[in-house]
Amino acid sequence: MGKKKPPPPLPDPLPGLVDAHTHLDGCRARTPEAVRELVDRSASVGVGRVVTVACDLEQARYVIDATRWDDRVFAAVALHPTDAHQLEVDGAPEELERLAADPRCVAIGETGLDWYWLGKREDVATPAQQHAAFEWHIDLAKRLGKPLMIHNREADADILTDLERFGAPETVIFHCFSGDAAMARECVDRGYVLSFSGTVTFTNATALQEAARLVPDDQLLVETDAPYLTPHPYRGAPNESYCIPYTARFLADLRGVAPEEVAAATTATAERVFGATFAASK
Repeated sequence: MGKKKPPPPLPDPLPGLVDAHTHLDGCRARTPEAVRELVDRSASVGVGRVVTVACDLEQARYVIDATRWDDRVFAAVALHPTDAHQLEVDGAPEELERLAADPRCVAIGETGLDWYWLGKREDVATPAQQHAAFEWHIDLAKRLGKPLMIHNREADADILTDLERFGAPETVIFHCFSGDAAMARECVDRGYVLSFSGTVTFTNATALQEAARLVPDDQLLVETDAPYLTPHPYRGAPNESYCIPYTARFLADLRGVAPEEVAAATTATAERVFGATFAASK
């Protein structure tokens, strides 16, 4: 087995950035002290706020706790599509709704459809369970007036169909957007927000890079999805919110603008979509 890669070095600071999607517990920040240390490290390079995202019931409880430990942390609450069957557990819908209604929860996510893991893992929710949970989360987002944060893996057409037949909420965010230019154009035309992670920097991501060029400033976010998807040239190393400037600078070069413009545009988008509490926290 290969030697574990060390974390990337701190990038040059790029002030005014937001990590629109991370998993602090996945970065081993499971205590107030660890969360504060991680966010301090991010703030030192200009990443002043982070949104930590739940995938299951246990994480939904954690992300709300994490927002109490540091004012720079916000939450998104939902069941990941592969864990959609947890919605059938007694009391789960009521608990998720209670957690999602918290003022520090700024999005319903990550929810959606994931066809990649079907047949590869035994514990994955069935397509029927995933569609049902996605519909439930869409309704929750509309009832609470919060953006819907989507996980989409190998399910482009079905995601778009479900959003149309169930009625998309006012704000839809495609987290870690992975589609091509045609998918991006369809999402942009529908008014959806596209969030780009370190995958856009990968050397084999030419289709994704083409997509990233065409997204308007006011529909653009940047994220880590840490601890995964560390930007090139550190792919395979542990990821954290402090790595956002690497991706933001890559997007700036790709779009032919200054890095400061990407920072300002993505933060303005984050403040608009995540709401007044988030916007007032800078």
